[in-house]
Amino acid sequence: MVSKLLSRVREYTKYAIATPLFMLLEVAMEMVIPLLMASIIDKGINAGDMNHILIVGAEMLVAAGIGLFAGIMGGKCGAYASAGLAKNLRQSMFERIQTYSFANIDKFSSNSLITRLTTDVTNVQNAFQMLLRMGTRAPASLIVAVIMTITISPKLSTIYLTAVAILTVILVIVMPMTHKRFKMLFERYDAMNERVQENVSAVRVVKAYVREDHEIDKFSEANQNIYRLSVRAERLIVIMMPTMMAAVYTCIMLLSWNGAKMIVDSTLTTGELTSLLSYCMNILMSLMMLSVVFVMIMMSTASAQRIVEVLDEEPSIANGEHPIMEVADGSIDFNHVNFKYNASSEDNVLSDIDLHIKSGETVGILGGTGSAKTSLVNLISRLYDVTDGNIEVGGVDVRNYDVETLRDQVSVVLQKNVLFSGTILENLRWGDPNATEEECKRACEMACADEFIDKMPDGYNTYIEQGGTNVSGGQRQRLCIARALLKKPKVLILDDSTSAVDTATDAKIRKAFREVIPGTTKLIIAQRVSSVQDADRIIVMDDGKINGIGTHEELLANNEIYRDVYESQTGAGTGDFDEKEVDA
Repeated sequence: MVSKLLSRVREYTKYAIATPLFMLLEVAMEMVIPLLMASIIDKGINAGDMNHILIVGAEMLVAAGIGLFAGIMGGKCGAYASAGLAKNLRQSMFERIQTYSFANIDKFSSNSLITRLTTDVTNVQNAFQMLLRMGTRAPASLIVAVIMTITISPKLSTIYLTAVAILTVILVIVMPMTHKRFKMLFERYDAMNERVQENVSAVRVVKAYVREDHEIDKFSEANQNIYRLSVRAERLIVIMMPTMMAAVYTCIMLLSWNGAKMIVDSTLTTGELTSLLSYCMNILMSLMMLSVVFVMIMMSTASAQRIVEVLDEEPSIANGEHPIMEVADGSIDFNHVNFKYNASSEDNVLSDIDLHIKSGETVGILGGTGSAKTSLVNLISRLYDVTDGNIEVGGVDVRNYDVETLRDQVSVVLQKNVLFSGTILENLRWGDPNATEEECKRACEMACADEFIDKMPDGYNTYIEQGGTNVSGGQRQRLCIARALLKKPKVLILDDSTSAVDTATDAKIRKAFREVIPGTTKLIIAQRVSSVQDADRIIVMDDGKINGIGTHEELLANNEIYRDVYESQTGAGTGDFDEKEVDA
């Protein structure tokens, strides 16, 4: 895990190396100053040698200046190295997430991924900077100070060595307990982020149903959980500070008492006692710094594990050894396909789908909620992989294609229409980054989007807010269709993508498809029979199986589900896809 994280330091390695070197130089200067101070007291002040005081005093100033410079440079280099590590970690994680399939995203959840990219990376950044600076400075200062104190007075050194041993035992006991609690804490952050994201994205629904108080209560519960875990984790850490301070003052009193007696007995000089007190402070302050470093490490270990989980996650969908880079045509073949989202599930979402669609054919797909219409089309562009059987596009198993090549030729307008912040043109060019403005306009004409774009003050340069909140649902759908058309795909899938469009506009869009892209295979998922009744064939889905296939006339004559829904939508009948007629 550590090597995987440190490998992301990359171009900031020189700063990561320089930081501890500057810290060591700072420690060296700090360790020299007590010796020079002792010399001033014993050989200058006590002996009345002003010349010695001035010379050694100047040496102390130089040492302090060098130490100050080293400390500043260590802080600067440490900031560069830690911020660089955080930047590279976020970049590596984001690039990794882009390779994930829907199944990988489902495993983590978007809220957890956001927390890992932000809070967890920040924790690792802070710990890394602390480790480079304090993690070098504190042990070096501790070791050198111990050596110096033993050299000056082995007898008095036993006082703080005992304190060091006791404090070390306390650290070893407390640290594992804090790690467990911080790990639980970060999981609660995921839950709180979920509450916030859900509330913000659905704010219109919240206000429409006057559920602000309910949402506040849900957030308060998540927030309270974080509070309780934070208190439990911090309570262990807070114990360390008074314990450390008690050890510091106890050591100072014992050193002063025993040192004074040794001065009276002439076994210790005043300057040596002053040096011992300085080294004692260095030792105990170093131990306090080490305790802070350990706390940061414990906090960041939980975060580091969560980051590495993202980096180690293998995409469930990837290219084969020799992927095919060209799709011959838009023919689609489902060969006895079974599919389930979770391999451990008992029941299939799709069962024994045997379906063959010719290139250029227009196929409508109808079915009730939960009949697996979307699951069916998601398999074509390999957003998920089949459990059994296989799917062929252009006569080739989709698993043998280069994933990007396949998805470039199988254009999907998803059920949830998403626009990104930017102009209309920028959103359209997601379909083709090199599309000219004229090509974008032609695509919008086919999708009947030009009707409202021309009425906007800035036309195609109108700015779209995040999520497309400043356009209507029907306008979003038409822009998404135009964006998909710009890819010039061999297969176009519309997943209930005209549900917010009026029937007249829907008819215009279908007419444009027939006339302008006759060679493109078109799969249209819809709830309205009128949206698909002029298709070459219509597929009726029911409970993950194909209930019927045929033209509008054939299904009216032979398929009870289709006939019942058609009649209900044209003024007769009793139900819809989810309310099948029951015999009396």
